[in-house]
Amino acid sequence: MVKDDPKILLIYTGGTIGMIKDFKTGSLRNFNFKDLLKHIPELHLLDCEIATHSFVTPIDSSNMNPDYWAEIAIIIKDNYARYDGFVILHGSDTMSYTASALSFMLENLCKPVIFTGSQLPIGDLRTDAKENLITSIQLASMRQDGLPVIREVGLYFEYKLYRANRTTKINAEHFEAFASLNYPAIAESGVHLDVNHSALLQPKAENELIVHLELEDAILLVKMYPGITKKIITHYFSLEGTKGVILETFGSGNLTTEKWFIDALQDVIHKGIPVINVTQCSGGSVSMGHYETSIALKKMGVISGKDITTEAAIAKLMYLLGRNEDKENFKKLFELPLRGEMGA
Repeated sequence: MVKDDPKILLIYTGGTIGMIKDFKTGSLRNFNFKDLLKHIPELHLLDCEIATHSFVTPIDSSNMNPDYWAEIAIIIKDNYARYDGFVILHGSDTMSYTASALSFMLENLCKPVIFTGSQLPIGDLRTDAKENLITSIQLASMRQDGLPVIREVGLYFEYKLYRANRTTKINAEHFEAFASLNYPAIAESGVHLDVNHSALLQPKAENELIVHLELEDAILLVKMYPGITKKIITHYFSLEGTKGVILETFGSGNLTTEKWFIDALQDVIHKGIPVINVTQCSGGSVSMGHYETSIALKKMGVISGKDITTEAAIAKLMYLLGRNEDKENFKKLFELPLRGEMGA
C-alpha cells in the first residue's frame, strides 16, 4: 500500500454475497462484515485502500425500497470527498432497481459507484462472489490522468460491467444473471480489464455532486396482456393518490385500441398524471405512431420511454415526480437521456 493508492469504500446492504451457510441448520445467514478479509484474503493484494460500511441491519433485497436508496445515497454523500470510489454489495433480485435509482439521485457524479453481488454465498466453494467483488474494486480503482476511469453508476456481474440504469436481471440461477440488451458493456474482465471508453459517460469534473433524496413512490406499473378487462383497468386507474403510471406495452409501444381503454387512459392524463409507455420486450424501443395501435397514445400525450428498461423507468419517474416539474417540462425531461439511461 502506497500513499497515493485509491481509497475505496465498500458498502454492504445485504444479499447473498455477504452470507455464509450455517452448517447446523443449512440456512444462509449474514456474517460479520468486518471479517470480510478473512473470507477474501486476496483483497490484501489490490493496489488500493479498502474501508467498509455496513447497514446496521442488512436486508434481503426483496425488502429494498426508496428509504434504503436514500440511506445509500447519504452514505456516498457523506464520504464523497474522502474516497475515490464506491462498491455497493446488494442482493441481485432488485439490484437493477436500486442501481438505476442511484444513477438519478447522484447528479454530477464524477466517481465510480459500482454495484455487485453474487448468486452463491461468499463461503461457498463454487461462489461467484470473490471474482465479482475483486473485479468491482479493481474497476472502481482504475485511474487515468489523475481521474477515475469510471465516472458513473455501474453494475458488475460475471465478467461484465454495465451502465447500471441499462440493466435487467434475466436469470435466477446462472452466474450470468444480468443483461444490458440496448447498450453495450462499458468494461469486460478477461486476462485484462478492457474498458469501452466510447461507451462511458463523461461528466464534468468541476461540477459539484448534488444528491436528490425526494422520490415519489405513489406510482402504478401496469403490464398489458391480451384479455385485460375494463373492470381491471378501471380499478387500477381509479386508485386514489396515484402520481404517475407506467404502461408495459406490446412490441414497439402498442396496446389495445378498445374505446373503453382509450377513454380510461385519457381520463388519467386529464387529471395531470403522467403516463409512460415502455416496452415489455427485453430489448428494443418504444416508437409510438409506428403502428396504428399506438397513434392514439401519441396524440393524447403519453410519454415515450424509448429504449429505457422498466427498472430505470420506475426510478426516473420517482425522481422527476420528486422534483415537482410542470407538465410540459416533465415530458421533455423524461424523453431526454439524463444519465445515459436511454437513447437520444
